[in-house]
Amino acid sequence: MRGHTRHEPPIRTAHNPPVSLAGLYVGGPSFALGEVAGPPGVLDREAREGEEEWLLAPGATRAFGAGHRGVEEEPDPWRTCFERDRDRIMHSAAFRRLAGKTQVFIFPADHQRTRLTHALEVEQVATAISRACRLNVALTEAIALGHDCGHGPGGHASEEALSPFLPEGFDHAVWGADVTAVPLNLCAETLDGIRNHSWSRPTPATPEGEVVALADRIAYCAHDLEDAVHAGIVTTDELPGLVAERCGTSRGGQLDAFVKDAVTTTLSSGIVAVSEPMGEALGELRRFNYERIYLRRASIEQSAAVVELLRALVGQYTSFPALLPGGAELVPGDPATVRLALGYVSGMTDRFACTTAVELFGERAADLVHAMKPL
Repeated sequence: MRGHTRHEPPIRTAHNPPVSLAGLYVGGPSFALGEVAGPPGVLDREAREGEEEWLLAPGATRAFGAGHRGVEEEPDPWRTCFERDRDRIMHSAAFRRLAGKTQVFIFPADHQRTRLTHALEVEQVATAISRACRLNVALTEAIALGHDCGHGPGGHASEEALSPFLPEGFDHAVWGADVTAVPLNLCAETLDGIRNHSWSRPTPATPEGEVVALADRIAYCAHDLEDAVHAGIVTTDELPGLVAERCGTSRGGQLDAFVKDAVTTTLSSGIVAVSEPMGEALGELRRFNYERIYLRRASIEQSAAVVELLRALVGQYTSFPALLPGGAELVPGDPATVRLALGYVSGMTDRFACTTAVELFGERAADLVHAMKPL
């Protein structure tokens, strides 16, 4: 179908009859500054920035112009700087590759989470909290979608695998902000939220970054439990009593309980937080997941295989940099070579890392890949 052509004015539509905006907007209310006025004009970047002045909470992060970027740019005519960041992350190769990276289960079954679906669920939880608290939703979305783009293949085992190659160790949050996201030229506030979303990191500079840090833990505690239940690893009957009592046993119930509590607590205290009783429940749920899911024997054995395979790949590319794309001029063993090898391996999907290792190392790598299969 080529669509439908109309001659006055000369336009083409997807359907006939077309959808007219006149019945929706002409003579209707305009919500500029909360007053009823005539038909609204174009809601471009400047108009949306103006709305933020009265729509957002006093402590929320405001967008302005092109934003604080490492490389200066001209402002976008339609999108705020944080909307632009969100779009850049969503269209990036690093974000797409999350579809092929482990969340908890290596080589996940059809309905188990990947690192991509985890990011999307974090974005939903964070957006729900941010919108209700009148924070900057676009910034929240950008941080949430980008927060795990620095992860290597094979889940959190990749951090153990790759850390020996960097003096400061490999932290997916720091790597994601300072290396993976560099080509996107994101705003400083977005990068800060990505860099500091882990609870072991310094406090984010914005309330939106702190919302994502909270939403990340809420989301993964709930959905990792659900995946483990469906895989037959645990049952909800085994959950600690205070978890079942305070936030329920289903993912939907848990998310609803934690989001409502986060909104209520944040608005009443003026600090992004959950209440102490719900914080205790979240901590107990996380502890249960660690003991029964993440640190179970099969998971530890799979993680050991991931570590060995990824370290072998980085070592191979460091010793033979000509194997790297564009690596013909690199010096074997040079720190710059190590860093490029690390970047290449950390960006791999699980499947590409396994396939490449088998091509390079043969039977030994095949044994490691077999050890990573679901048990």
